[in-house]
Amino acid sequence: MVLINPNTSTATTAMMTALARRALGGAIPVRGVTVTRGPRMLTDPAALDAAAREVVAAGLRATAAGDCAALVVGAFGDPGAAELRAATDVPVVGLGEAALREAASGGTPFGIATTTPLLAEAIAARVAALGLADRYTGLRLTTGAPEHLSAAPESLLDELEHAVRACVERDGARAVVIGGGPLGEAAEELRIRCDVRIVAPIPAACRVLARSLGR
Repeated sequence: MVLINPNTSTATTAMMTALARRALGGAIPVRGVTVTRGPRMLTDPAALDAAAREVVAAGLRATAAGDCAALVVGAFGDPGAAELRAATDVPVVGLGEAALREAASGGTPFGIATTTPLLAEAIAARVAALGLADRYTGLRLTTGAPEHLSAAPESLLDELEHAVRACVERDGARAVVIGGGPLGEAAEELRIRCDVRIVAPIPAACRVLARSLGR
């Protein structure tokens, strides 16, 4: 499988690839690919749109090489995932769709904790497009600029923990999605810190992928 990082941070690609390998336990080889140009972080709708074009190009290059059994789009907004499904014959999994569907399974009320306020409307629209709005308890955001939080892991964890607790205590969520591929390591730590079920997008996407490949 090829995991495409839609932002240009190679460190983020390495982190997400490591999490995917851990989630799959060696059952499926994982290769990380970083888009060649575009934003370093996807924090607003314009960045998502720009990333989608690069994701499609990277996905088509990967499948043309002939050694790609599946594609994972490594951003919560799933940029380029729909276009890749239409253009390729391999399974294509988006982090956002995988995590949202897993969180809502069995009719579970779920919330989302994330760092990107400018994507709040796009996230709500994605939830509605997937037919999950009746189970969605809402979005809770960290404070501070996403770029600053990404450079301060402990502050990021604390802020996300507050957001998760707000999803549960104020909104009634019984599962909370951590909304972001680059938040993958934080999501793993929050599973230890928080009593509520935390849905981490990278492992969720890997579970979908493994099922689609019969593994």
